[in-house]
Amino acid sequence: VQLQASGGGLVQPGGSLRLSCVMSGITLDDYAVGWFRQAPGKEREGVSLTTRSEDRTYYSDAAKGRFTVAADSAKNTVSLQMNSLKPEDTAVYYCAVANYREISFLRFQRGAMDYWGKGTLVTVSS
Repeated sequence: VQLQASGGGLVQPGGSLRLSCVMSGITLDDYAVGWFRQAPGKEREGVSLTTRSEDRTYYSDAAKGRFTVAADSAKNTVSLQMNSLKPEDTAVYYCAVANYREISFLRFQRGAMDYWGKGTLVTVSS
């Protein structure tokens, strides 16, 4: 199983970035997908959790209204569109998956996912 996150970079406050997570070795439809981030000196936090369909996506308070998840089952890819970025969004962003039959919000909060990808760095700065 491999998860590859990409799309990070340097963006000015107010700008947008689109992160992608390409998965291999699993079928997206069988998994819940989480996006997480870890800012320098801070603990990892959950950003979003999508279970089976995009209309069943949880967003953290920090992400709500600015971030949007989209899933493409044919390409086994999940994207995270991030708009109106703020300096406090600066972090390494990770995608992770867990079997949708076994995932719970508590597991998501604890970061207890089955597989993780390597992170992609997002820097929001002028």
